Parts: sequence; C-alpha cells; structure tokens
Amino acid sequence: MRRVALVTLVVGDYDEAIRFFTEALGFRLVEDASRPDGSRWVVVEPGAEGGGTGLLLARAKDDDQRARVGDQTGGRVGFFLHTDDFARDHARMTAAGVTFLEQPRREPYGTVAVFQDLYGNRWDLLQPAA
Repeated sequence: MRRVALVTLVVGDYDEAIRFFTEALGFRLVEDASRPDGSRWVVVEPGAEGGGTGLLLARAKDDDQRARVGDQTGGRVGFFLHTDDFARDHARMTAAGVTFLEQPRREPYGTVAVFQDLYGNRWDLLQPAA
C-alpha cells in the first residue's frame, strides 16, 4: 500500500460539484462515467496528474446520505488542500466565490485559512512551511 487514492465526498448534485471543484478550486476532472444504476463515477483531483488524492464525488442516494452532505466531518476541518503559492490560490479562489471563514494566518506549520466547499464542508488551504 502506497497512498490513499480516493476519498468519497457525498454531494447533492454531480454537475454543480464538478463545476465547484474544477472552476473554483482548480481541480481536474479525471473521470465522469455513467453507471448502470443511474449513478455516475465522478473523480476530481487537485493539480497535475497524480498530484494528490482524488475525490470520488458521490451523489447522495437517500435521506441518510442527504443529511450528511456538507457535514461529513461533524463541523471540523476534514480536508486539507496544499498549495505552493498561498497568495495566488487564495486570491483565485476568493475571486471564484469560495467562502473563506477566516483571514489567512501564519502558523509554525505554514500559511493557512479555512474555507468551505459549496456544501459547507470545511477545508484548510495550506502552504506548508519550508
């Protein structure tokens, strides 16, 4: 075992999730395939090919799953998006309408700010300290 390849993120709608992750966050759409049961296999990845763990965007199928959309980690930061240029990516994401919950701050481990995805899940945008 070498790495976590995919993490499932339960979403309300495939197309709006694809737009958010590709347009607002700059992820790449790796795969979007229809499945026999009417669902889709949708994978997005940050950065260049193989540049990070992919997200499997899985549309909620029932009330239990819909109740978890946007709160998959109980209100904690559950996802960490690393960058090599915090100022560039923060400015691009802000211009794209991404909601940051705090001003950027410097910590011993790097420059960081918490943002929300379109469903309310909390993420860190983080440029690790050199």
